[in-house]
Amino acid sequence: MIRRVFVEDKSGHTAHALLNDLKGNLNLEQLESVRVLQRYDIEGLDDAVYAKVENLIFREAPVENIYKGDFPKSAGETAFAIEYLPGQFDQRADSAEQCVQIVAFKRPKVACARVYVLKGSLSEADIAAVKAYLINAVDSREASMDMPESLERKSNPAADVKNIDGFVSMSDDEIAQLHAKMSLAMSPADLAFCRDYFANTEHRDPTITEIRVLDTYWSDHCRHTTFLTRLEDVKIDAGKYGAAIESSWKSYLDSRKILGLDAKGKPVCLMDVALVGMRRLRAEGKLADLEVSEEINAASIVVNVDIDGKDEEWLVMFKNETHNHPTEIEPFGGAATCLGGAIRDPLSGRSYVYQAMRVTGAGDPTVPFSQTLAGKLPQRKIVLGAANGYSSYGNQIGLATGQVTEIYNAGYVAKRMEIGAVVAAAPRNMVVRGTPEKGDVILLVGGRTGRDGIGGATGSSKDHTEHALENSAEVQKGDAPMERKLQRLFRNPEASRLIKRCNDFGAGGVSVAIGELAPSLEIDLDCVPKKYAGLDGTELAISESQERMAVVVSPADAEKYRKFAEDENLECTKVAVVTDSGKLVMKWRGKAIVDLARKFLDTNGVTAVARAEIVSPSENSPLNAPSGLSAADESAWTKTLSKLNCCSQRGLVERFDSSIGASAVLHPYGGKNLATSPDAMCSKIPLLKGSTNTGTLFSFGFNPDISIWSPYHGAMYAVLESFAKIAASGGDVSKIRLTFQEYFEKLRTDPKRWGKPLAALLGAYEAQMNLGAAAIGGKDSMSGSFNHIDVPPTLVSFAIVSCDVRNVISPEFKKAGSRVAVLEIERDENLVPVWADALKKYGALFEAIKNKKVLSAKTVGCGGIAEAVAKAAFGNGIGFKFDEGFDSDIFALDEGAIVVELADGVSPEKIFARPMGTTTAEAEISAFGKSFGLPKLYEAWNKPLEGVFATKAEDSQKGGLIKPSFAERAPNLLSAKVAKPRVFIPVFPGTNCEYDTARAFEAAGAVADTFVFNNLSDKHVADSIAEMKRRIDAAQILMIPGGFSAGDEPAGSGKFIAAVFRNAALTDAVMSLLKDRKGLILGICNGFQALIKLGLVPFGEIRELEADSPTLTYNNISRHVSCYVRTRVASVKSPWLADCNVGDEHVIPVSHGEGKFIAPESVIAKLAENGQIATQYVDDKGEPSAQIPFNPNGSLHAIEGITSPCGLVLGKMGHSERFGENVGKNILGNKIQPIFTSGVKYFK
Repeated sequence: MIRRVFVEDKSGHTAHALLNDLKGNLNLEQLESVRVLQRYDIEGLDDAVYAKVENLIFREAPVENIYKGDFPKSAGETAFAIEYLPGQFDQRADSAEQCVQIVAFKRPKVACARVYVLKGSLSEADIAAVKAYLINAVDSREASMDMPESLERKSNPAADVKNIDGFVSMSDDEIAQLHAKMSLAMSPADLAFCRDYFANTEHRDPTITEIRVLDTYWSDHCRHTTFLTRLEDVKIDAGKYGAAIESSWKSYLDSRKILGLDAKGKPVCLMDVALVGMRRLRAEGKLADLEVSEEINAASIVVNVDIDGKDEEWLVMFKNETHNHPTEIEPFGGAATCLGGAIRDPLSGRSYVYQAMRVTGAGDPTVPFSQTLAGKLPQRKIVLGAANGYSSYGNQIGLATGQVTEIYNAGYVAKRMEIGAVVAAAPRNMVVRGTPEKGDVILLVGGRTGRDGIGGATGSSKDHTEHALENSAEVQKGDAPMERKLQRLFRNPEASRLIKRCNDFGAGGVSVAIGELAPSLEIDLDCVPKKYAGLDGTELAISESQERMAVVVSPADAEKYRKFAEDENLECTKVAVVTDSGKLVMKWRGKAIVDLARKFLDTNGVTAVARAEIVSPSENSPLNAPSGLSAADESAWTKTLSKLNCCSQRGLVERFDSSIGASAVLHPYGGKNLATSPDAMCSKIPLLKGSTNTGTLFSFGFNPDISIWSPYHGAMYAVLESFAKIAASGGDVSKIRLTFQEYFEKLRTDPKRWGKPLAALLGAYEAQMNLGAAAIGGKDSMSGSFNHIDVPPTLVSFAIVSCDVRNVISPEFKKAGSRVAVLEIERDENLVPVWADALKKYGALFEAIKNKKVLSAKTVGCGGIAEAVAKAAFGNGIGFKFDEGFDSDIFALDEGAIVVELADGVSPEKIFARPMGTTTAEAEISAFGKSFGLPKLYEAWNKPLEGVFATKAEDSQKGGLIKPSFAERAPNLLSAKVAKPRVFIPVFPGTNCEYDTARAFEAAGAVADTFVFNNLSDKHVADSIAEMKRRIDAAQILMIPGGFSAGDEPAGSGKFIAAVFRNAALTDAVMSLLKDRKGLILGICNGFQALIKLGLVPFGEIRELEADSPTLTYNNISRHVSCYVRTRVASVKSPWLADCNVGDEHVIPVSHGEGKFIAPESVIAKLAENGQIATQYVDDKGEPSAQIPFNPNGSLHAIEGITSPCGLVLGKMGHSERFGENVGKNILGNKIQPIFTSGVKYFK
């Protein structure tokens, strides 16, 4: 039997936001109201079980209404529903099934749809426009409103894989026809090459699977065929700046001779130009820190890490990844899997990814919906969907995103740029670089295989046209909680050391991920775990379903590794063996459907040939163009700060968790006003035990305006900018290593189009050779065209360096009265940076920062010195006055320049800078007799993207907030003391704060006991519950850490955890801990959400929730919020706050989407009276506030944390566990809230 329920948010918050969206973007002023309901179809539950889970899982009584069978509609309302396409992963449905399984010990079938109800005088065309706006045909469709007969996926057995009969005897014309019919990414010449191979070597026709596998293997995405195309003829046009490019070309050719590449017959190609700088520097002995390995997972360097005063060798890995095509056509899924793929590359290298950077390119998102090109999604929809997808994945997996920047240029309307760059680290002794041997086995660990992502590698390699939105299977779907499990597994030293070699499943699926692990392989596709039945052999071979890893282990270690995986709640299956056949063989249904010689596979098809012509840049360069603006004109300042590439992106940035891991040295916005963004992201090396001062600085550089004028100069200045940002942050530029992201138009056969990436790579080569910094990694994407529109020539430079975090500085002005200077880099007559000048000045700046002679430093961006000064002033509200004699066009480009605030008594000449002005106590900028108030400039800076990425929301209250002060402390009722209390920390699917939490408790003197809840089967669930009971009985403290329980689905955080603890055995164990043994319970963020759904706060017992029970719901701003907030201790009744006093203030990071505390006023009054309001959000004056940014979620009466009546249970939203030495250096205030030490002292 199928039962259908509809759930509707009582507040209508989401519906109201959608109403405004539709009115504004579709001009539907006649639209009166919108309702949004979540529909669940549930199969396989009897009435008794459903009654148990209705209010626990499918609806939250305080904030939602539930309707069974159908929902009420008023006159004039029109309803329709949207669901995912069959085969697309639906996290909401999957998580609902997992939650029910916990209660019922049986997994039902759940199907979900989102129902929209429109009311107003709407025509059929209006309704069709709304549907078109809401439905992305790539992954979704309009759902039937009828009840289905069954939720079982109906799939006929897949047909056997067929041969392509007559293939070996096809003419060239017939080959061309087959190429078009199969819509292959390879060229017709490649297909003819295959014909000849099968005719002359295999003496048979190929299977369809073999051609699909070859098409995938040889795709530009997988094999960089564009970059490997041989350049037979290179022409460099004469012109004012042509001589510099010609010189770099000759230098490149000289490097080839020195390295012996000509003698070896290595062709001149884009790939060779990209790599020759690194090869030359390595040959000169300048890359001693490079980890050299046959296994290519990510760029990897060896770094000495100080741990508790002793040095230990670690590997630091970094990688940049793009998902331009998938994000363009399905923004959420494409961006989510961009990050997922970026994580898995270094993860496959057995390193732990600890920080991410997101750099994207888009068209103007503020343009009206009506201006959207045919076959395109609106830019606004793309930028919002992509931001939500990337942040959702990173937030769930628990990865700190240290920097987020979106670059706006009309060229990115052709195709979006979506770059995810990550940094990872691992002790070097954890990483074994082995060689696969005959008999070794390949294990597939992680997610299952479906149809999502089929054709992704080839799809991203084809021409992009208005039909791209029809290619639904090409977009992969991410499952972040699954990847979090993989991270935990790979962080286990015992498991890691069993791995000889590893590949992640990205482009190409099984065929590439497993196919690349060894020269000879036999893969059994029947063993590949499937999401559902009906997949054929070809689909299993090339599906790009995510969150899967392939590891090579010896046969003796296979079972041991499988057990390690099971302990992390992961499936692990043997799918292949290493052979010595010299072939890649894939079997399905006992037959070989792929049987290809490795030598043929590795040809990468026909080597293409091209000609390149580098057009000389025009004499009108943005590098020396005057701004035409006056520093004494206020409108010049507001105009500059309002430019899309200069203005605030706070509403975008704050969607991304930046503090998880408790290692982020710099927060994305710093100063007392949280308003100045650092130039680079910085984090300490992530340790499980001990402390370190070693960290990494990571930056990027790119200016599309320069690259459009000259790709050659654009690449050089991208490298220079990435260097400048490291230097301004306190890094040693002499130790920088680079990785590049190339993104260019489809080159086709036009020599001038080929000349653009060649020029850029020559510019990058010139920078590498002169700076002594090699690009040891990179990614190329060469399909940035839509019909006749092209992306701007793009080479993004990413720079990394290890650092002593004690020397890292942030860019906001620190005090009034400081002298400020500008450090500028000389240029030669060809507008090329004088590299020796850059090294000299950046080196001097490094020494000055290390010796505490510099207080702050800010690089000069596209808005010139003026932009840098304004942004440095915003952070602490410190003004600036230009010297009267300072003579510069402060709005003009000044790439590589740095505005430096000097310590008292330090001369600008020390760093080869020139004096510029003085910081002031007045919150204004003064220039040439005119003064401009910082509030007005800040408003101009903050406004342009407010309609896209909101930073403001309506207050929940207009006044009358209470301010409790409960000073009475509860008596300690413990009958026995414990020297080292044991803290039980359960790890559920979606938990991501367990490491930080365990470290915080261990630092306070407790013993942390973590346990992974396993729900692979009904038996695993039962066993996990029994083990949890045993551990709770042995513990003094129960800690429920933060995260996204089962991906925070179905709607409402903490439901999975609450479902677990409502098991009778666990309920008894928890209540015994609390009532009988007077133990403590703490829940932070997701843990707080679980406690409140259980009733442990505020009631002190596990009970059913009523319609008026307190709860936590969606933030007023309708998005995830990640920032630092100021909280005030309102009560010290709880033992958790024993080391605090009423009125103490702490600055704590928050990161949540559902943190708004709501309850009836009468209930809140009782909580205050009883001392149960533990903490409140307060403004900079210490007063409880309903306003953003002080109250980030709109909690009533600014309530951040509450306790049980006895005080033994504390739930709070702020992440008090995310603290550490040199963490959040650019955040002012007391960042250590002593709840962990208080909790431990309670038992002593």
